[in-house]
Amino acid sequence: MELRLKERLGRKFDEEIRFFKGWMEGPKQVGAILPTSSVTARRMASVINPQSGLPVLELGPGTGIITKAILKRGIKPQDLVSIEYSTDFYQHLMRTMPDVRFVNGDAFELQTILGDFKDRKFDAVISAIPMLSFPMEKRIWLLEDLLDRMPHGRPVMQITYGPVSPIIAKPDRYRIKHFDFVVRNLPPAQLWTYTRPD
Repeated sequence: MELRLKERLGRKFDEEIRFFKGWMEGPKQVGAILPTSSVTARRMASVINPQSGLPVLELGPGTGIITKAILKRGIKPQDLVSIEYSTDFYQHLMRTMPDVRFVNGDAFELQTILGDFKDRKFDAVISAIPMLSFPMEKRIWLLEDLLDRMPHGRPVMQITYGPVSPIIAKPDRYRIKHFDFVVRNLPPAQLWTYTRPD
């Protein structure tokens, strides 16, 4: 039991060091100093409907905490497409979860990098992209592209560390809902969902 605990703590420490190193090398690509907590990851994955039969799209998996929560939600590894911008994180993810469809690329170029999935619909999008690092027009463009890739009413789940939605309201084009405020995250995280209006 003690050995398992030491191994788990060792892996957690390795993930935190890897994440901090990624943040130091590219703070605009990594949105926080520490990885997302498992509590936050489970809350984000909770919007997925495993019975839909549709794949899930993840943006910005980092060290894979949210990826693991998506898989625990009941999504098969081959039905999860996960886009990671950092080559270092991507290589780590490929070693630790080889059955997931990881793509090393830019989420703002989905039509180019999604390959066989570029014309598929997704049940949900789970995003940890540091939206506040990009101009508002680019954030809105990405959100609308993501919403076009899902059945009407299905959500884009976005994590952020600011007090308000990282994407401004456009009620005629999409609906914004504050989903949760997770204190058990460093820093505390705000979760937002975006859907097409009825």
